[in-house]
Amino acid sequence: MAASRFLVVKLGGGEGLDLAAACDDLSAIAGRRSLAVVHGVSAIMNQLCLESGVEVQSLQSPSGHSSRYTPPAVRDIYVRAAEAANESLVSALRERGLSAVGFVGENLALMGRRKTAIRAVVNGRVRVIRDDHSGSIIGADDAILRRTLDQGNIPVLPPMARSSDGPLNVDGDRAAAAVSGALDAETLVILSNVAGLYRRFPDESSIVDHVPHSQIDGALDWAQGRMKRKVLAAQEALSLGVERVIIADGRVSYPVSRALDGAGTRFTP
Repeated sequence: MAASRFLVVKLGGGEGLDLAAACDDLSAIAGRRSLAVVHGVSAIMNQLCLESGVEVQSLQSPSGHSSRYTPPAVRDIYVRAAEAANESLVSALRERGLSAVGFVGENLALMGRRKTAIRAVVNGRVRVIRDDHSGSIIGADDAILRRTLDQGNIPVLPPMARSSDGPLNVDGDRAAAAVSGALDAETLVILSNVAGLYRRFPDESSIVDHVPHSQIDGALDWAQGRMKRKVLAAQEALSLGVERVIIADGRVSYPVSRALDGAGTRFTP
């Protein structure tokens, strides 16, 4: 595995991503460079919650960050969603001739720590939530990932980490950053359902082409909603030695290749 050429791709889990187009693109890229894939689960998670009659709830931090509320019953659905999304993506890659390996069940490659007390704004007041099973990522098992790569396989990881409290819901973009750092990746591409970071969301004419590391605080001010976590993931990946992070449109044909050729928003040291 040539570290200077290594690529990590994060496929968003929301509605709108053209998964078939992304997999077609990855099948061509895999012939030229080693890669790992991290994926989201939000669309299938929402569907499973709907089928189970479970309300989808979010926690809003005092600083404005939003995350899925994951009490024990929802955590169980989350595990099912992550495993289903992983199986679907692994199958899609294998159908295109790639040797893909899913990291689910007992093989979770991300390590996390449960957030046992989360400060969240509820009905205008800050409260402490203690039954959530989301977590902070504390590392990635680079040994098992490198062994998988050395065997000619593509690791495919869900946004789920192992911990002493069982599997945890973790942020997919920051999971991709952790994997990128652990594997000394040259590039992390984060595909989303928007074209990149906008200065004035949702005005597509305000897309930002390039953000150097010194200006990421400004980029966080521009970012709205889930984009804040993507910018934080870019910041974390750069701090771990990744040479560039690209947030780009996952709704188009050849989305990864387009990102590598200049589309989207590029973050660099």
